[in-house]
Amino acid sequence: MSPTRVKCPTCQRDLDWQSAPFRPFCSERCRLIDLGAWLSEQRAIPGESAPAPENPVTEERGPKGET
Repeated sequence: MSPTRVKCPTCQRDLDWQSAPFRPFCSERCRLIDLGAWLSEQRAIPGESAPAPENPVTEERGPKGET
């Protein structure tokens, strides 16, 4: 049976699925580039925005409810 070959989602390099330690990425660098894209909202799952809370908190409270 031949090894499964996939493309890295970031750089499109071919890699062997079984031996890739950062799968589905080819390297930690590509994994971190992808994570950065999600954190900077360059990538997102399509859908509706979350509704705004009805009672927004106006004051920050301390650990035991202190103001």
